[in-house]
Amino acid sequence: MAPPVPDNGKPRKNAAGFSSRDLEHFGELLRAKRREILGDMRSMEHEALNTSGGSNLSNLPIHMADMGTDNYEQEFTLGLVEKDRQLVREINGALAKLKNGSYGICEGTGKPINRERLEYQPWARFSIEYARKMERGGRPGPAL
Repeated sequence: MAPPVPDNGKPRKNAAGFSSRDLEHFGELLRAKRREILGDMRSMEHEALNTSGGSNLSNLPIHMADMGTDNYEQEFTLGLVEKDRQLVREINGALAKLKNGSYGICEGTGKPINRERLEYQPWARFSIEYARKMERGGRPGPAL
């Protein structure tokens, strides 16, 4: 379990050895990605939940196949939004780790995550080696 955030609001010393400049850099990457995702989510939700009520120029009834397609597209879009929500939760978790000093530590091994991996995916919870191990043989237990 990660140590609590200090009372003075300042981040703890980072366990992975990142400098405060590095941590600021990763924090900005995380916040920028979160802003991007939240904007995309709003747009997709708006699109999925808006009906085409005024766009049908004819007075003909809507065909059942069109309704099915619309329903499929709406469900697909809302599924994408849910995936984005999960990613926002992971980003928020990474931002919390920045503050409590555990950012960049693999949750599976307790060792530092490679900087290149964090540059590519700053919300990464596992080292690439541990992630590959999980993909191959299921989810190994966390290191104690």
